[in-house]
Amino acid sequence: MTRTYTLALAAILVAASSAGLAGQSKGLDPARILEPLKDNWLTYSGDYSGKRYSALTQINQSNVKHLTLAWVSRVTAGAGGPGSGGRGGFGGFGGGPPTIIGGEGDAEASVGAFGGGTNIRASILQVDGILYFSTPDNAWAADAHDGRVLWHYFWRTKGGTHIGNRGLGMWGTYLFMETPDDALVSLDAKTGKERWHKPIADFNQQYFSTPAPIVVGNHVLVGTGNDLDAPGFLQSFDPETGELQWKFYTVPMNPGDPGLETWGSLDAARHGGAQVWVPGSYDPETHWYIFGTGNPTPAYTDSPARKGDNLFTCSLVAVNVDTGKMAWHYQTSPHDTHDWDSAQTPVLVDAEFNGRPRKLVLTAARNGYFFAVDRLTGEHLVTGQFSQTVNWASGLNAKGQPVRNPAKDSTVGGALVSSSNGGAANWPPPSFSPDTGLFYVPLTESYSMYYLTETDPRGAMGLGGKDEQGLTVIGNYLTAIDYKTGKTVWRHKYPGSGGNGNGLLTTAGKLLFGGDTSGNFIAYDPANGKILWHTYLGNVSNAPQTYMLDGQQYVLVAAGDTLYAFTLHP
Repeated sequence: MTRTYTLALAAILVAASSAGLAGQSKGLDPARILEPLKDNWLTYSGDYSGKRYSALTQINQSNVKHLTLAWVSRVTAGAGGPGSGGRGGFGGFGGGPPTIIGGEGDAEASVGAFGGGTNIRASILQVDGILYFSTPDNAWAADAHDGRVLWHYFWRTKGGTHIGNRGLGMWGTYLFMETPDDALVSLDAKTGKERWHKPIADFNQQYFSTPAPIVVGNHVLVGTGNDLDAPGFLQSFDPETGELQWKFYTVPMNPGDPGLETWGSLDAARHGGAQVWVPGSYDPETHWYIFGTGNPTPAYTDSPARKGDNLFTCSLVAVNVDTGKMAWHYQTSPHDTHDWDSAQTPVLVDAEFNGRPRKLVLTAARNGYFFAVDRLTGEHLVTGQFSQTVNWASGLNAKGQPVRNPAKDSTVGGALVSSSNGGAANWPPPSFSPDTGLFYVPLTESYSMYYLTETDPRGAMGLGGKDEQGLTVIGNYLTAIDYKTGKTVWRHKYPGSGGNGNGLLTTAGKLLFGGDTSGNFIAYDPANGKILWHTYLGNVSNAPQTYMLDGQQYVLVAAGDTLYAFTLHP
């Protein structure tokens, strides 16, 4: 009786949504995120592994050439309205749902004052037929069938750095969003109405918050960013009440803390950076959340205060989600002097290594090196240089870590360095295909001159004290790396000279999707990089995603203020 009622109700909800009514999600049990990535997209990387690999096969190498546009939906950030309604929608013609306004700002600041317009960089949740996505200060729900906006939420900001927002987290029928002025906001997923908001960092210390919250069980995991000399941290909040459960600092804060011996002083460590500004991945067997940390601060100085490796900056860190205690760490850039964060989302893989099964963590860092470590111990397994031009290191030490060459630090006379500040890789998420055993990452190879402009460490706080003169971009590439060796198997050169691309998606249909630096959205053969299909969108701004709805597979990608959904031609 109960099962019949549940199935009937689900059918009614799907039918209502398809008919253009405000169908809504049943909610998200976090246990569902443990399932292999397939019909839905339930968290930042789709599932907890960070692979961004979907088991869907309806769209595959044999038919991807027939991929066609299903719908387009354009949105407008700010207090004015929800934006477009997608194909057959109403919002773009003066109708649609109203904008819900929250926040603590004194005025309804225009989006143009903070960030220059609407640019969707976020991962887009797809939960039971509803899309949830965000930009700084804004969140939307839309019908996954046609892109029609169901509600729009706008946060009145106090200001801050509006560089981007990487998406929403979900628990039950609640959504969670970080704001640039350092609030964690909880919304009702059905209506977009605010449930509560809590401070997550001190706005007066110029923290700014961009990550997508990651929900694990009854923990909402939240990170922040900061470009001044402040400590980084990861926090866990209660999804129901918003109360703080625990706080883990990524630098030593007290006498006797682990890693303090790698700093010149306790005071230097307390101001040492290691921000957590990109979402991590979760291992359900160990209950460890594994994430990357940012650069040390001051970023470019080699002062006595920064003597040593500066743990736990530029590191992979595993923290128990129930206790907030660190299990292990591995540092990819000891004593970084170029602002080359290792905050990239790590990829968790169960695969063969040296003839036996291993649980691995894979990452391609901003410094131009690829790393594989053991997921249970943090033991180093592989280091590979995936950029051919990086020249800042003199070799590898016994732990597989690049050894910094001091001659490539910022100097008064100038040092020729590759890569430029943006790094060989950056925040756009990589992907891993178990079909090929390859790790895919966008790569930029470039050179800059680094000049030291401030020799007094007191004048070189945060990212100050140097001047960088970009010289040339050698090329932008889609790069495929063998995790067993760290060697590049193939790479495809993008046209143009833009940044690092915007993230990747692999599928069991033996496809690799991504946007290039000239605005093309492309499907590749993941085995060799051959282009199988492409279309021009103008500004691919996020990593593509895929989902199945009513028996039809969609591929979803954003370009600036617009969502594009593709499917096979009927």
